[in-house]
Amino acid sequence: MNILVCVKQVPGSSNVEVDPITGVLKRSGVASKINPYDLYAIETALSLAERFGGTVDSITMGPPQAKAVILETVAMGASRGTVLSDRKFAGADVLATAYTLSEGIKKLGEFDLILCGKQTTDGDTAQVGAELSEALGIPNVSNVLSVDDARDGCVYLTASLDDRIVKESVKLPCLISIDGDINTPRLPSYKIKRSLPEDAVSFLSFADFGDQDEKHYGLRGSATQVERIFPPEKNDSRFTLDGSSDEQAEALYRLLADKKMI
Repeated sequence: MNILVCVKQVPGSSNVEVDPITGVLKRSGVASKINPYDLYAIETALSLAERFGGTVDSITMGPPQAKAVILETVAMGASRGTVLSDRKFAGADVLATAYTLSEGIKKLGEFDLILCGKQTTDGDTAQVGAELSEALGIPNVSNVLSVDDARDGCVYLTASLDDRIVKESVKLPCLISIDGDINTPRLPSYKIKRSLPEDAVSFLSFADFGDQDEKHYGLRGSATQVERIFPPEKNDSRFTLDGSSDEQAEALYRLLADKKMI
């Protein structure tokens, strides 16, 4: 089974700045990490390859420094990875991101199973996986809680809907988005890091894609535009209620009543 995992480099801190003109995050100089949900997807892919045989590759879209998250996936056990990087991809919304990933994946070849994390911690849209499957023309299952089996050209899943847990069989090739806490991701291997081959990470740019219409990528290819974005206000004020339990309860009641919360 040939498996591909889509990963993303996200800010490692909530203290990030926003470009007031474009509305996108300023990632330059900000500590970054691999998106936490993607770690569950990588572990799922590696476990499947160990159980049923096959290879695991990874792919990301971002600036050149996004190579770091691909190297982490290789250190965890992936065979190799690819970075889609070009200034023409900058400022992409979920639609343009999914389309760019689909073009990169088509360039890499065919895969039986594509995995994504449920969502990213910087955007939290949880839409790229489903939109990527549409761009590739393959089935999609979101909120996957476990991958139970793979046989007869199908993958057997347990997934969470809004009000129920379902078991499904999906014909390969397909794309699944992995929920959190599905497993315990393994740590990257220091030994592998020290012996990474030169071709462990490759780069693709706009010039490598079959679709050369710039209107399909980046800000120009985005169906949505950010009007305004700002960090949430922080409220660090606090106080302590002293006295007996009855006195504290009375003081808390008066406080809530004064604020017209009760």
